[in-house]
Amino acid sequence: MKSIIYLIGLVLAVLAVIDICKKPISVVGKVICSVLVLATSWVGLIVYYLWAKDHITEWFK
Repeated sequence: MKSIIYLIGLVLAVLAVIDICKKPISVVGKVICSVLVLATSWVGLIVYYLWAKDHITEWFK
């Protein structure tokens, strides 16, 4: 069971980083957001998908 939860988190993290890389923001912004999402695990994924996904382009213009 632990391995399934781990794999789901890993897949979601990779998808979040790919989504961040597609955003029209600076490279520094992409690195900062990617590191934050990867470093904060499930909390970072939840915050990214529920709130930050729509606001990243405003933060890193």
